[in-house]
Amino acid sequence: MRADAKTVDAGYARWTFRLRVSSTARTALEAEWDRCRWIWNESVAKSKATHLHNKATGEKQTCGPAQLDKMLTEARKRTAWLREGSSVPQQQVIRDFGKSRAKAHKDIKDRLPMARRAGMPRWKKKRQARPSLSYTRRGFRLKDGRLHLAGGIVLSVVWSRDLEADPSSVRVYQDSTGAWSASFVVPATVEPLAETGRVIGIDWGVKESATTTSDDHDLPHAQHGSTAAQKLARYQRMMARRRPARGQAASKGYREAKRQTAKLHRKVAAQRQDTGRKWAKSVVRDHDAIAVEDFRPKFLARTTMARKAADAAISATKKALVEMGRKHGRAVHLVHPAHTTMDCAQCGARTKHALPLSERTYACTACGAVSLRDKNSARVMLVRAGLNPASADRKRPDQAQPGLAA
Repeated sequence: MRADAKTVDAGYARWTFRLRVSSTARTALEAEWDRCRWIWNESVAKSKATHLHNKATGEKQTCGPAQLDKMLTEARKRTAWLREGSSVPQQQVIRDFGKSRAKAHKDIKDRLPMARRAGMPRWKKKRQARPSLSYTRRGFRLKDGRLHLAGGIVLSVVWSRDLEADPSSVRVYQDSTGAWSASFVVPATVEPLAETGRVIGIDWGVKESATTTSDDHDLPHAQHGSTAAQKLARYQRMMARRRPARGQAASKGYREAKRQTAKLHRKVAAQRQDTGRKWAKSVVRDHDAIAVEDFRPKFLARTTMARKAADAAISATKKALVEMGRKHGRAVHLVHPAHTTMDCAQCGARTKHALPLSERTYACTACGAVSLRDKNSARVMLVRAGLNPASADRKRPDQAQPGLAA
């Protein structure tokens, strides 16, 4: 395998289920979230105070999980309100804060551009941050089909399928529509499929969500967001007309319009996820190895294609493909996207200038090969992953161009 491609390893998977939450359980969850949010904000304050102290004195004091654990222990000793809640989700808040802060410092140390850096942890405001509680194995148990959380909170789970293994952790959260869900982490199991002897290369795009070396597996732009745009604009106008003044409570009409907007967003997200999963299943079922562009579409948010790129849901589709390949034991190679539109899949030559987006045909000046730009990029994925692209070109392996196989 080439150095610019990496293989996805098997690990853990998340299984998410809807929850039926009683009024008593909802009150308990919200109270638990208030405690966890307070701990997060205290961690943010301590982190800022440590930074200002080091800047003023030149010292190098730290504010990691160890120091924050001591802060939590002291706070629980002197505050009965904190002791009323379970220590498990409160400790997990400390862990999450530590990971977020460490990632921000790493990005600064690596001198990443400001647009690509993870920001330092910020305050969680009461009316903006949605509840999210994490429990490790010692903080929950499943009994008689119900989820029992530390602190005596009992939740009814809508089991749409059976868990394949005992979960190691669970995250209970509330989405923008007000619905509660439980996300279990379980070891990923492999369900092998029959070998096909075929490989495929995949290039992401905007005009078509995915262009592959197989014409039967190209993924056209579904445009789910464009279909819902008119109804979404209507709900957003309702919110704008009913928006409360600063410091005033929102009206019932504003809350209903906000809920309808969130429901529509959730529906579009589910449609994109469903389209991506069905396409990923067909690709994984028909091919033994997959070379896919390790594309991060974040930079497209700053271009004129931002809305269409977001509607294409490239990240969600790539994630579905990786998860499906891992589930069925297929080899998924993530290929570095640099210069994939400039390289020739036949001879490996690179154009001396970047191709504009308006130029949709790739013509190699070295070997004379001419093909569609996206199809050429898809074949480049196979070359960089070290896969034999003969099956994609419908040629025998001994007819492949020199240098294509790794």
